[in-house]
Amino acid sequence: MKLSILAAATAAMLLAGCQTASQSPAPLAKASATAIEAHMTFLADDSLEGRDTGSRGHQIASLYIAHQLQALGLAPAGEQGYFQTVPMRKALLKQGSAKMSLSLNGKTTDFGYPNQFFTGPSLSEAVSDVKAGLVFVGYGMESKEFGIDDYQGLDVKGKIVVMLSGRPKALPSEEAAHLQSLKGKLAAEHGAVGILTIHTPEREKVRPYASSILYLNSPSMGWVHKDGSVEGEHKELKGSAYLHTDTAKTLFEGAAESLDAIFAQMAEGKNPKGFALKGEVSLHRESTLEDIQSPNVAAVLPGSDPALKDEYVVVTAHSDHIGFSNDVRSKDKINNGLMDNAAGVGIMLETARLFAQAPAKPKRSILFVAVTGEEKGLLGADYFAHNPTRPVEKLVANVNLDMPVLLYPFADIVAFGANHSSLGAVVDKAAASVGVKQSADPMPEQAIFTRSDHYTLVQQGVPSVFLMTGFTSQDPKQNGGEIWHRFFAKNYHKPSDDVAGLTAEYGPIRYDAGAVFADINYAIATEVANAPQRPVWLKDSFFGKTFGQSYNVQK
Repeated sequence: MKLSILAAATAAMLLAGCQTASQSPAPLAKASATAIEAHMTFLADDSLEGRDTGSRGHQIASLYIAHQLQALGLAPAGEQGYFQTVPMRKALLKQGSAKMSLSLNGKTTDFGYPNQFFTGPSLSEAVSDVKAGLVFVGYGMESKEFGIDDYQGLDVKGKIVVMLSGRPKALPSEEAAHLQSLKGKLAAEHGAVGILTIHTPEREKVRPYASSILYLNSPSMGWVHKDGSVEGEHKELKGSAYLHTDTAKTLFEGAAESLDAIFAQMAEGKNPKGFALKGEVSLHRESTLEDIQSPNVAAVLPGSDPALKDEYVVVTAHSDHIGFSNDVRSKDKINNGLMDNAAGVGIMLETARLFAQAPAKPKRSILFVAVTGEEKGLLGADYFAHNPTRPVEKLVANVNLDMPVLLYPFADIVAFGANHSSLGAVVDKAAASVGVKQSADPMPEQAIFTRSDHYTLVQQGVPSVFLMTGFTSQDPKQNGGEIWHRFFAKNYHKPSDDVAGLTAEYGPIRYDAGAVFADINYAIATEVANAPQRPVWLKDSFFGKTFGQSYNVQK
């Protein structure tokens, strides 16, 4: 029999260590697996319907998190008590509205949506139209540090730029991911009015074009500034489209080079040079726009040192997931998100309890933030990073918790970003304190450091790490890496990421591993909070050079 939301919340609070007025037990030094289980099972219950951004289920999750932090005695650190309301815009592409045509050599060719091209909705305009000439700009990237200037010698003002998906092979993956994220911004700054992105043979190996079109009905979302503009939306770019390889080849008819020749250069590791194309493209789309709101939750444990209490160690975890499944083959339609990211939130709440009940308070303050909209593009975290509830220069570090896979007793931990700042040594020490080692990034090609909420604070100059369970298991009968990859392939963003589905596949959920993870998290935050000096970016870190400030860069 399923518990009501209120009853489940009450049970979870009791299990998590809330005390009656007559009880005053000694402070707990170690994390509680039972408390983490209580938080996770409530947040991933069917009653919350997958915690989609802006949904009632996510609102309930946010209330639960806020009341848990309040029950621990932490002070509100939002803009409305424990809450920071994030204004968002949600956009959907109107069915049948996407149009693309090419005028070349006196002939007009219409392309079919979505098999020959696809596009997303606009977050700014209900109707978007653009017709312009074309300029090929290689990968569409610029970097003085890596000697890249794909716009050199090209006039793209008033033109639609045509660019290759991906990046040059020689670029390091994390740095490349950052530079790729700037493609739209660069195009707009150079005066372009639209972007066409080419699906390449290299991209086809990683993510087939046919796989991409399965997600076209998903909404686009962005957070909204006070002036009504949407963060990251470049209104100068009136249209965009992603092109099938065969579609893209037609744009290069009669051009200085064929697209096949350009693909050959890519295969050789060369960076293709840009040039003007002869054709003209028309793009049209219609979008439905809706303004919504969704909360971040923030609470603070004040520091004890008069000189350091106005500095903050930020601990984050995203509270949202993806709501209902669109898979018609699945009877279970709720994406519960037990590992992604009820696990991260449960560990964050248990970390907060350890701090609240510790016999001595840390010197610096600890700021806990449960952010919304991670699944929609790190929206809640990015809003917080641009509108921090404490001065950004006082945020000394961020430890982010996103999708720890608690299906095996991990023997190592991965801290993405540890190689960029002095936090790497802190993680080493914290992990060793519970008999766990820190391992290097096992998937550097994935550039995971740039793909979770902490990265929004990195872009504001805050040294950050993103913690993940490593691929080594303490149980010799279990292959941690195999389990992690199997979870990612079979359960990630699927209804089976719940207690029943994961237990059936892997055996009992390892809430005890979650407690070890919380102990490491607590040790990291404690070390940073009590250290005489704040963390610093390392001298040779690209991210330190790009975003660091004088007060947090290694001298």
